[in-house]
Amino acid sequence: MSDAPRTQLRVGRLTKAHGLKGAIKLELYTDDPERRFVPGAEFSLQVPTSSPWHGKHLVLRELRWYNAIPVGFFEGVDDRTAAEGLLKAILWVENVDQEEAEPDAWYDHQLVGLAVVRDGEKVGEVVRVDHFPAQDLLIVKAAGREVMVPFVSAIVPEVDVAAGIVRVTPPAGLFEELADDASADTTDAADEPAPDATDG
Repeated sequence: MSDAPRTQLRVGRLTKAHGLKGAIKLELYTDDPERRFVPGAEFSLQVPTSSPWHGKHLVLRELRWYNAIPVGFFEGVDDRTAAEGLLKAILWVENVDQEEAEPDAWYDHQLVGLAVVRDGEKVGEVVRVDHFPAQDLLIVKAAGREVMVPFVSAIVPEVDVAAGIVRVTPPAGLFEELADDASADTTDAADEPAPDATDG
């Protein structure tokens, strides 16, 4: 198992100091917090390079729930000042690829390169995934441009990594606009004389 490929999996973000003893409220990006947030779990930190926590790890002492909000207690974070220095940090864990995948969870490298299909026709290809606090975005290369597709079930109802496709049901105009622009560009190019054709 030690030789199995490993990737980084984003599992949460630290949002607000809680109390005076270093506890921090969490926004979870995992459907399985009981598996990811166990005492002793170690997290890589995504923080600005100017942060004193840059390049360091956090080790969880305990995860508690207050009014349905998860609150983490971490080793070395013992007061409110230390907790506030970690706000907005994104937590990542090292994950063995052979681990059982969480439902509806994919790694970025699994999504990049997948064909984006709407109504049975390919409209583009995933070139990267952008992560934001509110939601993730699939960046799709379509008609020579990049289209930002919210990675939510209403718009991306199906991801089939084995088949190499992402099925989308986007709102009107998300891809049609690109198709219209592309056809307009083609028409304009056909109607205009080639530049410098008569300059010899």
